[in-house]
Amino acid sequence: MTKQTAGIHHITAIVGQPQENVDFYAGVLGLRLVKQTVNFDDPTTYHLYFGDEAARPGTIMTFFPWPNAYRGEIGDGQVGVTTFVVPANALSFWKDRLTSFDVQYTEATRFGEQYVQFCDRHGLQLELVAREGGELNTWSFSGVTPDVAIKGFGGAVLYSLDPEETNDVLVNVMGLRYVGEEDDYMRFASTGDIGNVIDVRMTTEARGTMGVGTVHHIAWRASDDADHAEWRTHVQQHGKAVTPVKDRNYFNAIYFREAGGILFEIATDTPGFAHDESFETMGTSLMLPAQYEEKRAELEQTLLPITVRPLR
Repeated sequence: MTKQTAGIHHITAIVGQPQENVDFYAGVLGLRLVKQTVNFDDPTTYHLYFGDEAARPGTIMTFFPWPNAYRGEIGDGQVGVTTFVVPANALSFWKDRLTSFDVQYTEATRFGEQYVQFCDRHGLQLELVAREGGELNTWSFSGVTPDVAIKGFGGAVLYSLDPEETNDVLVNVMGLRYVGEEDDYMRFASTGDIGNVIDVRMTTEARGTMGVGTVHHIAWRASDDADHAEWRTHVQQHGKAVTPVKDRNYFNAIYFREAGGILFEIATDTPGFAHDESFETMGTSLMLPAQYEEKRAELEQTLLPITVRPLR
């Protein structure tokens, strides 16, 4: 059975104070907070989702804020860099904007593309690349307008304990195609128009440790539940230990850890983020899974308050 993912569904990371997280991704980067909910395994921790106005798969960056937690170390066995894509000719806007918020950046070239590289307030490694592909993000917030707004993921840079094995999984399990090799990177691409370019660092360094400022997992797209079931069988047929299907309310998920140490998830595009609140009000209220609704008063006292606010 040949399977091909369209690309990245979402990327989930661990950060620190939740208000700092909201201020950076909404206030500085101009993304929409599309869902306030909680970690299914630890409801005393937020799970915050940011994306484009429509909360489309391929645009969703999610976070577990752990206030006062220990700092992780970015290294092998992780997504090392998360790449966002912006419209063509928008990089000059973003360099000026980052400077205005005292966010230091560097510039790099990879596979003939220009990248603006920087870190968020909690140490996550991010970069921006300008490309023609992908729909414009129609969300306007905090001085970021659709002509320059982040469209979603450009892709990611994977730091692997075993790059050759990771490359094999990308091609033979996830269905990405090999694009080329340059310097220390091999590039692969999926069929989607965003979240579709994966670079694998071919040298190995120290193993990463989980904590604030690191990516927890990368999730790939399945179109619906039927496709998801096929993906689970497909992954098992390639000898990977894969979890049972887990209901994450906004998508169903399965997980496996590839040989390079990176935690992979496969998530359904359906049902999406507007089924428990309206499209217009997404992200404005704390939405709890049904099993935690009876604990709402307690959780609202425990979770630190957050406010989405424009920054200047």
